[in-house]
Amino acid sequence: MGTVTPSPWKQLLLSAIESNSHLKHSYFVQFATIGSNGRPSNRSVVFRGFEENSDRIQISTDFRTRKIEELNHCPFAEICWYFTDSWEQFRINGRVDVIDGSNPNPAKLQQREKLWLASSIKSRLQYLGPNPGLPCLSEQSPDEFFLDPSSGPVATFCLLVLEPDQVQPYTILN
Repeated sequence: MGTVTPSPWKQLLLSAIESNSHLKHSYFVQFATIGSNGRPSNRSVVFRGFEENSDRIQISTDFRTRKIEELNHCPFAEICWYFTDSWEQFRINGRVDVIDGSNPNPAKLQQREKLWLASSIKSRLQYLGPNPGLPCLSEQSPDEFFLDPSSGPVATFCLLVLEPDQVQPYTILN
């Protein structure tokens, strides 16, 4: 099997990521879903790379967040990515595959575990904390939880994989 050539938009996006890599916020994207009330719901998430040999975008999230409920209701989402130095914007929409620990597909569970193990300990610790979106009533900080660095993903860790249907790259001009 030969090397897979990235699509033209992915090449543009990888170039934008590289040229803006000195900015930590260049890995944050806006992720919009449709709420059960039919209204848009938007939040910031962290880009965790592309699925190997594909154009599919990986995002990790807590299974307890509202976005999981929204994706179960309507599995489509849109990412808006803006690079502040190069003034480039990418709007990517498509279907999202929600991969949690109950997924019956062994390859998807392996992909989830691979992303978990590639995440920093600090990132992993946030999945042990209180339910996202609720006020924190505990005095315990996530740093006080113990996590074996070699263990697999905790139940609250969820992988989202966006399969792009439509991509709109723009360069914003003054």
